[in-house]
Amino acid sequence: MGAGLIALVIVVAVPVLVALWAIGVYNGMVMARNAVKNAWAQIDVQLKRRHDLIPNLVETAKGYMSHERQTLENITKARNLAAQPHGVTDQAKAETELTRAMSSFFVVVENYPDLKANQNFLQLQEELTSTENKVGFARQYYNDETMRFNTKLEQFPGNIVANMFNFKAAEFFEVENAAERAAPKVSFS
Repeated sequence: MGAGLIALVIVVAVPVLVALWAIGVYNGMVMARNAVKNAWAQIDVQLKRRHDLIPNLVETAKGYMSHERQTLENITKARNLAAQPHGVTDQAKAETELTRAMSSFFVVVENYPDLKANQNFLQLQEELTSTENKVGFARQYYNDETMRFNTKLEQFPGNIVANMFNFKAAEFFEVENAAERAAPKVSFS
């Protein structure tokens, strides 16, 4: 092969290889972004289930807790706010408020032994607990996918492709309330 032919092969091959590399990186970022969207959809499914269970729990409790009207109204208000569409950060804040209202509710429930013995209430409470666990797992999965995606956007040389095609970092679903971050205190006294 002559020097001219080698130069021509290099001039053609290098841009083709760079283009193939860029396509591969771009497609990897699209897959990662879609994984983040899917993970968010899983959180959304579990939150909808949570939001659907709460009115039934409140209705069951109303007959027993008629003079705890403010507690029941706080749950309903927090649930309605959390059930509205939000971005990740606003949804996390709304869910923190709902969790706070539910915690207050369950503290008040302790004063009503008949309600605590009600089978319908117990079943709803168990379903809610199960859903809370599923929300926790979905949150963890979402944050894992967000981390993978954001890492792809930040690593060199992928960050060049990310900037060229305007990929934006995903938000983590983080706990806003310092009390939720604290380890629970266990006491047997």
